[in-house]
Amino acid sequence: MKNIKLLVITICMVASIQSIAKAMQSNDLQNVLNRDRIILDGVWDVIVDPLENGYYNHRWNPREDGYFQNDKMEKPSDLIEYDFDSDLQLNVPGDWNTQEEKLYYYEGTIWYKREFDYKPKTMGENLFLYFGAVNYDAIVYLNGKKLGQHIGGFTPFQFDVTGKVKSEKNWIVVKVDNKRKREAIPTINTDWWNYGGITRSVYLIQTPKEFIRDYTIKLSKESDKKIDIKVELNDASLTGNVEVNIPELKISKKISVTNGKGSLTLSAKPKLWSPSNPKLYEVTFSYNFDTIKDQIGFRRVETKGTKILLNGKEIFLKGISIHEESPFKTGRVTTLEECRTLLNWALEMGCNFVRLAHYPHNEFMVREAEKLGLIVWSEIPVYWTVLFDNEGTYQNAENQLVEMIHRDKNRANIVMWSIANETPEGDARLQFLKKLSEKVRSLDKTRLVTAALDTHSKKDGLSFIEDDLGKYVDVIGINSYCGWYSKAPNECMDIKWGSDYDKPVIVSEFGAGALQGLHGTEFERWTEEYQAAVYRNNIAMLKNMSFLAGTSPWILMDFRSHRRHLRRIQRDFNRKGLISEQGVKKQAFFILQEYYNSIDNK
Repeated sequence: MKNIKLLVITICMVASIQSIAKAMQSNDLQNVLNRDRIILDGVWDVIVDPLENGYYNHRWNPREDGYFQNDKMEKPSDLIEYDFDSDLQLNVPGDWNTQEEKLYYYEGTIWYKREFDYKPKTMGENLFLYFGAVNYDAIVYLNGKKLGQHIGGFTPFQFDVTGKVKSEKNWIVVKVDNKRKREAIPTINTDWWNYGGITRSVYLIQTPKEFIRDYTIKLSKESDKKIDIKVELNDASLTGNVEVNIPELKISKKISVTNGKGSLTLSAKPKLWSPSNPKLYEVTFSYNFDTIKDQIGFRRVETKGTKILLNGKEIFLKGISIHEESPFKTGRVTTLEECRTLLNWALEMGCNFVRLAHYPHNEFMVREAEKLGLIVWSEIPVYWTVLFDNEGTYQNAENQLVEMIHRDKNRANIVMWSIANETPEGDARLQFLKKLSEKVRSLDKTRLVTAALDTHSKKDGLSFIEDDLGKYVDVIGINSYCGWYSKAPNECMDIKWGSDYDKPVIVSEFGAGALQGLHGTEFERWTEEYQAAVYRNNIAMLKNMSFLAGTSPWILMDFRSHRRHLRRIQRDFNRKGLISEQGVKKQAFFILQEYYNSIDNK
């Protein structure tokens, strides 16, 4: 009987996630930031609901539309205490943990509410309610009626609200639940802060009745002198022409559309995007009354043996890992200015590459990195020991992967999609990640598949990479903390490496913790000198790796983590940053900077 109940629960969870994914993907809009939008950011009213009484009645049965019974917001008699007007307020976008002291460690449900008026630009237009990200489980209501649900804390989602919005006194309510779950992606145990809330912007997106829902534009696989374009309209019954204009390339062409879709290959000679020349072209798509613009770069990325090639030339990726942690004030990154601060620190260090760990970052971050010439590794939070034998967990991971790729598929600087970080070897894990790698390739054949491994053995005196996952990725990431979790710093420099695979390797993590301003000898843990010694010796070790194609040490800036408790050192921060959370650079920053500046990149 217990097994039958477990099977029923699993089937229901799979069905739920699949239906949620289908609902989301059916209305996905490409390039939201360049569309006509009304911003709903600002102060929202909230109710903290740890017992979820706003969702379940006293018999623990879900209320169909929450406790919001009609557009007058009358409350049932058993919830007279629930009143947005007399409770807390929080900023959106933002996390609740750093906005309200009593919510610092809170994990559970908080209800958000925002009122708005709406006056359409023209009659008959479409309207979508868009969320950049909500962590983690969001149930959304409009004017007292449930719109739907989204699971996953770092990818966007939207609902078609055409015809559901009044001219005055509309109200959105969102049930936000950030409780960690064993079957979730990420799972219960992680090494970053579980920031709860509506953490990215909320928009009303306005479009004409007939509009361009999606498009893909990229350099052709056949030639650097051809551009492939695909377009998709919002209705499969639509026909006609979509006009594409790239003025700088003197391109003005029409794409014939049948059954809502069309494609075209153009002859062109674009200057190719690279870190030294992050060239972007203004591209305009038009269909009837709909016009949308984007800034597009063209480039080619591939591997040849152990080398990564960008535009046919070998490139060494001089990188750093970054968490979406706000500089100076800490908490979740919410603004373009915060993204620029983090990325400019990476540029100052000499980087041409950033690993955006361990989840899809704000779209501002990706687009700004593209403008600055920073190559991006983008990742989903399949992290540590998820339930690899659980079908619902896989569907959740795949949905987050699809949403990440869909949002950023036109960004030239993303060259790698990462499917996992530090996952333990095993048959279930291998099949899980193999399926994800196949899903990536079914969606995007223009980029490389990668994953960060932390498993390597000793073989013939070498640290040896032989994880079977290496068969299914294009670039192997390896996390190695010599001098911190194993050995003394001075025992690292002579380590030699081998690999079962004729593939590029990126040392995706190495490093050590240090409290900024704490000084001592290079043998005293937690001092800046110890961290600097770890970097010097690991950099020496890197030179022993003939297959090395890049590095992204851990990490740019100190960030909050529930696992880091040392009162006098960590205070809930992972201290492996090369910069403190207040923006002060540690000694190791300059050591890595010197190393990167010494590399004559190809």
